[in-house]
Amino acid sequence: MKSANKNAPYLFISPAIILLLIFSILPIFIALFISFTDLSLAGLADWSRINFIGIENYQKILKDPIFIKAAGNTLYYVVIGVPLVVIISLGLAILINVGDGKFFSFMRLIFYAPSITNIVAVSVVWTFLYNPNIAIGLFNQLLDLVGIAPVSWLQDPAVAKISLIILALWRGTGINMLIFLAALQGIPPEYYEASELDGASKWNQLRFITIPMLKFSIFFVSITTVIGWLQFFEEPFVMTEGGPLNSTTSIALFLYRNGFQLNEFGYAAAGSLILFVVIILITLFQLRGQLKND
Repeated sequence: MKSANKNAPYLFISPAIILLLIFSILPIFIALFISFTDLSLAGLADWSRINFIGIENYQKILKDPIFIKAAGNTLYYVVIGVPLVVIISLGLAILINVGDGKFFSFMRLIFYAPSITNIVAVSVVWTFLYNPNIAIGLFNQLLDLVGIAPVSWLQDPAVAKISLIILALWRGTGINMLIFLAALQGIPPEYYEASELDGASKWNQLRFITIPMLKFSIFFVSITTVIGWLQFFEEPFVMTEGGPLNSTTSIALFLYRNGFQLNEFGYAAAGSLILFVVIILITLFQLRGQLKND
């Protein structure tokens, strides 16, 4: 009877484990196998046409100038986007947390709504907002009102990445803000009351109470945000298709092109494994840093 009770938890979690193995773990090994082949549509139709080519795909992709460009773009998205998301989300959470009433509840809804809005629909709308034609693009209309020349938001390689980052910030801030809000509301108010009795300023309270108490939340938001930006796909896919001149092509978009447009499944699988390893290494590096600070 005791043995049956010990095995009961495993019985309940077994459906989730099976789904995890089928849809998460197994595809990784399948992609690893495919990455060592020249699999294409012809190979799917006739398996005898699939050839084992070893590490040729990896050698080729690491010399591909478009992949290198995509990797640089993705690094740019991560370096610029992640700190902005964390800082803006944390700042909004702190500002909203100090307030009360319907207004601040409404502000939570306003900032959270973009996170649950369909990304394709949002991207289409923002494409119109970014339109370089003053008669169509709202942003250029606003610039025209203050005497600034129209900006080619999505047509200028120097501006296009920033334009996509702005949209991604607008979308990604809300959910992280709620995470910080939940963490802020879990800080015992006695800490702030005691610090006020000691004459601590708001800045010192933020520095020595709020930020240290949010250390794990900041780590969680940082690591999930990095992973999300490394897989940046929807915005460049819908709004720019990687242009102009591949200036907005991310690694994820590069993999999509080669896998589903050029039908080079083995080549795309090799790229996906490289991205997978990069995500694992960065995650482990962040985790190690977090453990050192604990």
